[in-house]
Amino acid sequence: MLAVSAMDRDAAQWEAVEEAAELMHEERFHEALRVLRAILTVDPQNGYAFFFLGQALYEVGEIEPSRDAYRACLMRAPNHLGARIALCHVERKLGRHREAIKEGMIAVDQSPHDGDAMYAVGIAYAARGDNPAARRYLEAFLRAKPELETRLEVEALLSTMID
Repeated sequence: MLAVSAMDRDAAQWEAVEEAAELMHEERFHEALRVLRAILTVDPQNGYAFFFLGQALYEVGEIEPSRDAYRACLMRAPNHLGARIALCHVERKLGRHREAIKEGMIAVDQSPHDGDAMYAVGIAYAARGDNPAARRYLEAFLRAKPELETRLEVEALLSTMID
């Protein structure tokens, strides 16, 4: 039997989650959860499945299990930027600001000009009450020209910060 190349395995893992990704897009989160859990039963190494599982769990309000799914994704795919950023947000939401900042900084180190990474770490610093650090990252986020709604949210937050 021929060994499956890493590229072929990655393509197969992505193909396996396409239905779940579509269900997520349609906001059919509980159905996506069923599909993703079935995928992970067959292939517990599918990082994409863990990433989407984290998203679906978050959307249905299962924050701690969402965190665990993102961590599982990162164990299999340490450079998965989306999972790293999502984990930053989840840790912040759980009140674990130090962990959120750590994950956010890894994301920024991985992709120094990524607006989503800047936003995640900036919001984490703001939640911790470190306004100078939050301002630095949130202003960098604004330089990335984000969409209007988020830009307005960040500008409002920045206007309330006292350094």
